[in-house]
Amino acid sequence: MSTYEETQAYRRRRRMDWKDAAFTVCNYLFLTLLVIVTIYPFYFIFIYSVSDPIEAQKGVLIWPAGFSLEAYKATVRLPGISDAAIVTVARTVLGTLITVFSCSFFAYLITKDEMPLRKIIYRFVLITMYFNAGFIPWYLTMKTYGLQNNFLLYIIPSAISGFNIILIKTFIEQLPASLEESAKIDGAGYFKVYTSIIFPLSMPIIATIAVFAAVAQWNTWFDNFFLVENPKLQTLQLVLYNFLNQSSNLSNMTTDQLTRGDLVRTLTPQSIRMTITMIVTLPIVLVYPMLQRYFVKGIMMGAVKG
Repeated sequence: MSTYEETQAYRRRRRMDWKDAAFTVCNYLFLTLLVIVTIYPFYFIFIYSVSDPIEAQKGVLIWPAGFSLEAYKATVRLPGISDAAIVTVARTVLGTLITVFSCSFFAYLITKDEMPLRKIIYRFVLITMYFNAGFIPWYLTMKTYGLQNNFLLYIIPSAISGFNIILIKTFIEQLPASLEESAKIDGAGYFKVYTSIIFPLSMPIIATIAVFAAVAQWNTWFDNFFLVENPKLQTLQLVLYNFLNQSSNLSNMTTDQLTRGDLVRTLTPQSIRMTITMIVTLPIVLVYPMLQRYFVKGIMMGAVKG
């Protein structure tokens, strides 16, 4: 190669290097801006909730305006909060376990050719993803089943999910059939194969489904709002939702409760709203990072085909 050709090749490499560097810088700037836009609203709610309520009204941007946990203390002491928290945690844990077991075992049975009418049953489950009877039939059905003012309302209707079954079924079909055949030769039945082989090997998609189910159980308040009148069975989301709608009256009530001699700490409606938002959001935000490593593998392997 001549000196001229070497010079031209060097210049082309320099131009390519410059373009790659510019693209990398723009890419990082864009992603950084996207992260800020995504995270900052949650960060703003957090710093507002821990700010001094009076100082926060003057403006909060990067750092808390003063520091105060009075809004959290007042919210935790609200009537019915402790019972609602217990119901919500119980609903989330039990509902998630039952959903994971029901969907995974159902999906495993659907993969068996010897299951009677398996294709028809599978299609009926998939239909629920596209068609909904509506609110009134749902309400009448729940009442007919005796689920009004019943803790089972939080568990039974969500036990089976068509979307979850599709993901788990596809994942199970990609497992080596020789593992199950070997277990059957040794005398294992369907349930033994499921608990000893299928379930442990399906942990990536199981963890993904568990997060989906837990988030849905934690955030749901619709069924509680329409079918539960017993205050002992109300969930944290509904109780805090009611307080959120009454935040102005609530701030006045908590101000009276926090009077200590000559010292009065004033709680504003905005500080109450921010605090309630943090309380109902923070548990789920803490759960996601622990199971995040399962997401990509579970979703990719469980969504190749239906």
